[in-house]
Amino acid sequence: MKQTNLQKIQERLRDKFIKSGVKMVAPETVYFSKDTKIGKNVTIEPYVVFGEKVKIQNNSKIKSFSHLENVRIENNVSVGPFARLRPGTILKSGSRVGNFVEIKKSSLGKNSKVNHLSYIGDTKIGELVNIGAGTITCNYDGKNKNKTQIKNKVFVGSNSSLVAPVTLNENSVIGAGSVITRNVNKKSLALTRSKQTEVKNYKRKK
Repeated sequence: MKQTNLQKIQERLRDKFIKSGVKMVAPETVYFSKDTKIGKNVTIEPYVVFGEKVKIQNNSKIKSFSHLENVRIENNVSVGPFARLRPGTILKSGSRVGNFVEIKKSSLGKNSKVNHLSYIGDTKIGELVNIGAGTITCNYDGKNKNKTQIKNKVFVGSNSSLVAPVTLNENSVIGAGSVITRNVNKKSLALTRSKQTEVKNYKRKK
């Protein structure tokens, strides 16, 4: 069976990156664009797809089943597995993006992390920020895309919704399960959660 032009191009690209020192466990499963740029000591796990305009600096790891397009990744960054990085994403040195995370047109500051099951869109995230599992930025109101700003050392608890436009100032904490619609002051705890009720000796209807 003859190779298609696409297969030949992919083989040449894989060979080029292997010779430049990129570590690939299963290179035949990784797909590059002609303009992909990768620095030194980068590891790429199986089944990763690079769309156009991806640039990765040094000492980073792209884990399996991740898709990247028009992304800039600095040094010592970890991505995936199962991460989707859409156009306009910037991951700064030491940051981490985990499994089932989608980021679009946003920057993630140094040593900040979005580890699980989150959507980050039109957002600027500072340094040393933790975004808890299940957090989403509600950036689209049906007509306009609005921006979220999360400043340094903010902790966002799991399953939070940040309704843009909104700013979370330095060292603030967002309690798990909150829907944040207003700016949060520095060194403050913001929490929006219904009071838990309990009915004693409850019996289900038959």
